[in-house]
Amino acid sequence: MNSASQSAQFPTTQWGRVTAAGDPAAPEARAALEDLCKAYWYPIYALIRRRGHSPDDACDLTQDYFTRLLEKPVIARADRTKGRFRAFLKTDCQHCLLDQGRRNRVRSTVLKTLSIDGVDAENRYRFEPADAMTPERIFDRTSAMTMLERVLGLLEQEYAANGREDVFDRLKVVLTRGKGAVPAAELATQLATTEGAVNTAAHRLKKRYRAILQQEIASTLDDPAEVDEEIRWLFEAIRS
Repeated sequence: MNSASQSAQFPTTQWGRVTAAGDPAAPEARAALEDLCKAYWYPIYALIRRRGHSPDDACDLTQDYFTRLLEKPVIARADRTKGRFRAFLKTDCQHCLLDQGRRNRVRSTVLKTLSIDGVDAENRYRFEPADAMTPERIFDRTSAMTMLERVLGLLEQEYAANGREDVFDRLKVVLTRGKGAVPAAELATQLATTEGAVNTAAHRLKKRYRAILQQEIASTLDDPAEVDEEIRWLFEAIRS
């Protein structure tokens, strides 16, 4: 789905999407809920795993949780005046886990729009810190990482659309590993250009990455003035 069609289906703010997802009568409710599921399924999975559940059980519980969002008026209770939607979702999931622990089995209904690759999820989870990071903190960290991965993917699509996919593949290291991770001279050789051209291209890449990041974060907020604060939270969550 391209960005134009997404804009046509959803309001521009995250809370607009939450409102749409929380209103079963709204024609865009299912699409809005699917959008939220795609954004939050892995942070929810990581939170559940950190609560001590096995990979198989975590997949089932994640499916079960999003089924609950679909079938019950959970999202409609979210209140924008009480903080970020991710905070609401994190708290609600933990309450759901407590309720689930009092049951004898996981509900059999699954969310048809959400397909979890258990192998992929567990492969990603293995790279999460193995220390005493709390489920709450790992939820925040994986939420932030999911946002950055999305931005990187959007940037890659832009470069590919302009026939510059090879440039992106070579230079993305400056975003994922930092400046100097690969010497400019080496990148220049790979791209058959000069070091000066590489430095210029890397600067433009980082500038465009930040612009897309700001746009994506702005789409999750009601107040554009909160973008810089949210970016600071995002990088703090990753470092924590």
